[in-house]
Amino acid sequence: MHEPSAPNPAPRRRDGDTRQGVGDTRRRVGVMGGTFDPIHHGHLVAASEVADRYDLDEVVFVPTGQPWQKSGSEVSTAEDRYLMTVIATASNPRFSVSRVDIERDKATYTVDTLRDLRSLMPDAQLYFITGADAIASILSWQNWTELFELARFVGVSRPGYDLHVEHLAEHLEKLPADTVGLVEIPALAISSTDCRTRVRDHRPIWYLVPDGVVQYITKRNLYRPANSRRLDGAATVSYPHAESHPHPESHPHPERKTTQ
Repeated sequence: MHEPSAPNPAPRRRDGDTRQGVGDTRRRVGVMGGTFDPIHHGHLVAASEVADRYDLDEVVFVPTGQPWQKSGSEVSTAEDRYLMTVIATASNPRFSVSRVDIERDKATYTVDTLRDLRSLMPDAQLYFITGADAIASILSWQNWTELFELARFVGVSRPGYDLHVEHLAEHLEKLPADTVGLVEIPALAISSTDCRTRVRDHRPIWYLVPDGVVQYITKRNLYRPANSRRLDGAATVSYPHAESHPHPESHPHPERKTTQ
């Protein structure tokens, strides 16, 4: 349901835009992973900006299955997070949602996600979208050398983040040429953490997340204290600690402040 789409005709091309490589007609597909608990307009704006800048044919959102970053904390079920992402992206024909991570029964590395998507779209050029500051730690990621064989990486800035700070430039110099790009996005100071807190405190989240997601959260009674949950089924689940570390979430406004 709402999986990456079949190849489309050649996409719109902006004036002066050229595909990577001479005569390169491959589809360009962005990959945005994250917990999406909940997905909000910051995620959607970041994906839209990168799609415009890189003339992407599609952006695939990949909700995490077993988020090791949240170990010991309460996280909404993978199915709830997947469905919220489907609802949030349904109106944009360039957005799709994949289940490759939530159907994996173990913690996921970025390289696992990209391998799976590469097998599904062998002829596509993949662009992995992550936070700009996460780029600085990419050399410590699992099988990092293979990552650059599978995809290009696009770091998106967060509100108040300087894309040109010296420490980031030093890290970029160590990476393979033409494999990493940086994109500044509109300063939408929205975070999933704040959205959950507002729901818990009975404050509105209208216009912070898509309308359909607001309605889904209300219907499922997500993010409320356990003693206020309705009796129509569990809405959240606590994950045990995972020893393996999957990819950092690519939210433009992360809850972990560093490499989400």
